Amino acid sequence: MKKRLLLAAAAIAIMNLAGCGQTDSRVAAANLSTAADNFELNRRIVFYNGITADYILSIEGLCSKDDTSTERKLSITCKVGPNSFKRHLLGLSDNVTYFVEQLDAAPANVYRYRVVFKPSTILPEVDIR
Repeated sequence: MKKRLLLAAAAIAIMNLAGCGQTDSRVAAANLSTAADNFELNRRIVFYNGITADYILSIEGLCSKDDTSTERKLSITCKVGPNSFKRHLLGLSDNVTYFVEQLDAAPANVYRYRVVFKPSTILPEVDIR
């Protein structure tokens, strides 16, 4: 009886662990998102008016969608030099949409996640006035 319970518990544990695994595409997508957030991927962000069928704006370069973006506001940050950045804030409406295109292929390891540790973000820069 104890062997059966132990065997059943082991089988349930194995099935639960098998369901927790990430697919290769999810791991690759997460790694590409990390690369984009670290300004390593060339992207094109295009804004399109669905009523007039016009392209309103196009942004190209080492760009990342900012965390402050909402349903009605899109924030894009682009790296334009070694320590130079530009930030674009764009309003979205019912007829204006956007898409982000990755311009170059990039390697992504599907066997492990990518973690980036930046000590400079932990220690704040202090301005004395």
